[in-house]
Amino acid sequence: MKLSYFTMPLHPLGRDYTTTLAEDREAILLADALGFAEAFVGEHVTDRAETITSCLMFLASLAYETAQIRLGSGTVNLPNAHPAAVAAQVAMLDHMLGGRFVFGISPGGLRSDAEVFGNLERDRRAMFDEAIEQVLAIWAGQPPYDLDGEFWQITTRNTLDLDIGQGAILQPLQRPHPPIAVACMSPGSDSVANAARRGWSVISANFLQAVWVASHRERLLEGWAAADRAPCFADWRVARSIFVAEDAKTARAYAMDADGPYGHYYRSLMRKLIGNGRPDLFKTRRDMADAEVTHRFVMDSLVICGTPDEVVQRILELRETVGEFATLVYAGHDWADPVLARRSMVLMAEEVMPAVNRALGE
Repeated sequence: MKLSYFTMPLHPLGRDYTTTLAEDREAILLADALGFAEAFVGEHVTDRAETITSCLMFLASLAYETAQIRLGSGTVNLPNAHPAAVAAQVAMLDHMLGGRFVFGISPGGLRSDAEVFGNLERDRRAMFDEAIEQVLAIWAGQPPYDLDGEFWQITTRNTLDLDIGQGAILQPLQRPHPPIAVACMSPGSDSVANAARRGWSVISANFLQAVWVASHRERLLEGWAAADRAPCFADWRVARSIFVAEDAKTARAYAMDADGPYGHYYRSLMRKLIGNGRPDLFKTRRDMADAEVTHRFVMDSLVICGTPDEVVQRILELRETVGEFATLVYAGHDWADPVLARRSMVLMAEEVMPAVNRALGE
């Protein structure tokens, strides 16, 4: 099992923006030094807590400071950008990273982002589908492109001058394109099956209960079968909120404090997602009453914390529940205590994952 990293990020309101940007970069540089396989970064334009406004720009700042780690958009919210701009910017970043880029995509889940871009009442799923098809067509095709969609029309026919290179969009280093990953957060998500059918990989969200993560396995198998593809669990990443410390008391005090970084994270997400009619994400059974979805219940069921041995056991139990998956994604949280936050990542890479893989080998 490989170890990956994902950050939205989500910081408490009022923290200095320059400081949190530096902290978010430092976490990924540490992940690279520790041998994490990947790091994904989210983006939102209209949120003072989730403060990376362009994941591609942020990842570009790390391109020449990282050595081995693959960097991924987590995700580019396709309805909020022009497909030609996405195709060109991803191509450039893939070259900057020497082919270490993973193209994470989604329709975008923040309603205020959709509103600011004029998409709140539009069919964002249809926009997502059209956008990725146009991006892929640009990379596979030749100018002047002539892509006529419902939401975007793309051509350079009137200005094409190939003798000087005008009117052509550059292609990514990885051919035919960087690997594509889809972030999925719904029980039994159709997006999971569609991704598997197309040969894309899936990231199951860290705020989705394990029982619903298990439903993603079923949809993966369904999608692979529909496309006559052999099952490939190397294409499945499962994200979790994890905190590791040398002693259980320190781990629980930091990770389970209602006002700590993990508590703040889930309080904010619950307000956004439950307010958007999605309490089911946090439930462990379909007949569970909304009133039972308390902050404490969510923290107890979704945060994995403890000593290395305790965390190893919880991860093995997770795998028993959801089935085989290739990559465990360590969710990044605000560094309320930088020393403890860094130490958790070190213990995760140097003690927890080796022990998990020894157990799986046995």
